[in-house]
Amino acid sequence: MVQWFNPAGVRSMWQMLSQPHLLMPHMAVPDIRSIPYELLRDRGIKYVVFDKDNCLTAPYVDQIHPEFKDAWRQCRAVFPGPRVLIVSNSAGTPDDTDNKAATKVEAALGVPVLRHRTKKPGCGSEVLDGLCGLARVPVGSIGPGQVAVVGDRLATDVLLANKTGMLSVWTRDIITTKGDNAVASLVRRLEHGVYGVLKSRGVQAPSHASGISKP
Repeated sequence: MVQWFNPAGVRSMWQMLSQPHLLMPHMAVPDIRSIPYELLRDRGIKYVVFDKDNCLTAPYVDQIHPEFKDAWRQCRAVFPGPRVLIVSNSAGTPDDTDNKAATKVEAALGVPVLRHRTKKPGCGSEVLDGLCGLARVPVGSIGPGQVAVVGDRLATDVLLANKTGMLSVWTRDIITTKGDNAVASLVRRLEHGVYGVLKSRGVQAPSHASGISKP
């Protein structure tokens, strides 16, 4: 399945222009193998939210990228049980008829996929409520400062994290362009250019309680 129109992304355009620091990640890594999961846990992160396509898997593929299997196991060992959640802008959204794609991803990756009506970067409250439901705690019990968001897109994953108060982790290197959404691929290239400009000008991500800052 493909990602259709994303009104939340369009609404966020002004926010990106007026507050460009929201596009800067707290941590930039090549891919999920370079994420210091134990450090995140030790700094107060209790839950990790992952994008799927070109972060964990090749585009529109359900299985974990073979080279990432060890890192995936490590992440789930450090954050066991209902502490890992996948938030996609395709699987689990209204584009996903009967949540068929979400169900397949859950079976392949072994972690839940959030069912959400608003696409990233506008689904922060749905992410927090979803984590509370998985952890079986009252809504509002999990604060954004306890959550890290990992993904390959600045304008969706990183912006979602930063505007909500979560820790943003940007995976710079995609798995493959084969089968990728053409619009997403174009915007990603633009994002990399914007990141380079912002970094050269000393723009930094919003402060986070964890104190982690490795852009």
